[in-house]
Amino acid sequence: MERSLELANVSRVQEFILLGLSSSQDVRIGLFAVFMTLYLLILLENTLIIYLICSHRELQKPMYFFLGNLSCLEMCYVSVTMPSLLVGLRSSLHHVSFTACIIQVFLFVSLIGTKCTLLSSMAYDRYVAICLPLHYPLLMRPQVCLGLAMSSWLGGPLVSVVKTSCIASLSYCGPNVLNHFFCDVSPLLNLSCTHVALTELVDFISAIFIFCGSLLIALASYVAIGRAVFRMPSATARCKALSRCASHLIVMGIFYSVVLFIYSRPSRIESTDLNKMLSVIYTVATPTCSPIIYCLRNKEVHAALWKTLHLR
Repeated sequence: MERSLELANVSRVQEFILLGLSSSQDVRIGLFAVFMTLYLLILLENTLIIYLICSHRELQKPMYFFLGNLSCLEMCYVSVTMPSLLVGLRSSLHHVSFTACIIQVFLFVSLIGTKCTLLSSMAYDRYVAICLPLHYPLLMRPQVCLGLAMSSWLGGPLVSVVKTSCIASLSYCGPNVLNHFFCDVSPLLNLSCTHVALTELVDFISAIFIFCGSLLIALASYVAIGRAVFRMPSATARCKALSRCASHLIVMGIFYSVVLFIYSRPSRIESTDLNKMLSVIYTVATPTCSPIIYCLRNKEVHAALWKTLHLR
């Protein structure tokens, strides 16, 4: 009884302090300029891709429909974490209210889950295009593409509601310092002063369901693609088939490898500089490089961009 009264009298944490990427003033100034430039570049790249896809009929195909969704997602995704990172670089300590921190966790988990399922949908699209080309117009008709996209956009928030509710229900009695540049799941679990077994179980199950589930779908698609490619009679046909999915495979490989390393562990994970650097890779580096990787060797996108610039 006395123990319960003591816990009840403990003041709940009202805000968290984010330590950010660096404590050095000179380093923070340089990093702020770098990340602000990258943020604007990400918004510009993805806005351009969405504009090209919407304004050119030759790009209104299933592959570009999913690419447009991915570009929209990347802008939302980076806008959840990047402002927090930039504020932390402008000040030595970034104070975030408890409510704002939980909202950021919800949005981040929602969008990362959406990205996983969207990447698996893009892998399935490549599988149908290469392995079942004659059935492609039927299997990837607009209704199917819209259904896959909607399931991706709705699946992430549904999982995030459960996961975030468990995190918000925990008690945080202090300390309130997060060794990170945004509110993430593992640093918050480390600060909880109550048992987190149920939350860790939910975290682990959601990681299996979203991360591993979508990864298995993508891997199964690419295994089938690999078998189909090696059966092709000519080297030209094999190279053409591989070039159609190489960019997606690169982006997916970078994203999944980092995310699974960080999040597919159910126990509390100490926030280290390594974890922060890995978080920078999938929250900043991947959204910056994805449009370049997808469009660098894409002749249809090049033609649409050239047509747009020429008309201007």
